[in-house]
Amino acid sequence: MKLSELLEEDNIIPDLKAQDKIGVLEELTESLSNHEPSIDKKALINVLVERERLGSTGIGDGVAIPHGKLAGVRHPIISVGRSKKGLNFDSMDGQPTYLFFLIVAPENSSGYHLQVLAKIAKILKNSAFRKRLMEAKTKTDIYRTIIETDEEP
Repeated sequence: MKLSELLEEDNIIPDLKAQDKIGVLEELTESLSNHEPSIDKKALINVLVERERLGSTGIGDGVAIPHGKLAGVRHPIISVGRSKKGLNFDSMDGQPTYLFFLIVAPENSSGYHLQVLAKIAKILKNSAFRKRLMEAKTKTDIYRTIIETDEEP
């Protein structure tokens, strides 16, 4: 599985405007729904907020991977956002979060959904990769950084 199959450049927000967790979820959901008409924005935000209640998807090191399953979605899709200032996402390490990878999967896709989540978590553990994402100038630069990293062995 390649991230290029799940992420479109148009679903990258290089400068999130949100000031809080709900705002980030809304902004990332808006981006996805603009390009994927099958997504019910209100239902997805509810799913994501419910997931956050179970425990924050802020995994530390300035990264959050909010995720959820939604009826009507045919295959997993990803939206990526970057907050240059960082914000409180109730991260495990208590630090601000800068990079957000939102994963939305079909309701019945637990195995594949977990593979996507694991792959993203793995590449985001690399501090040099996170630094390149933060230093990227444009949406295209962010996209290329993700796709090139995904191609590495």
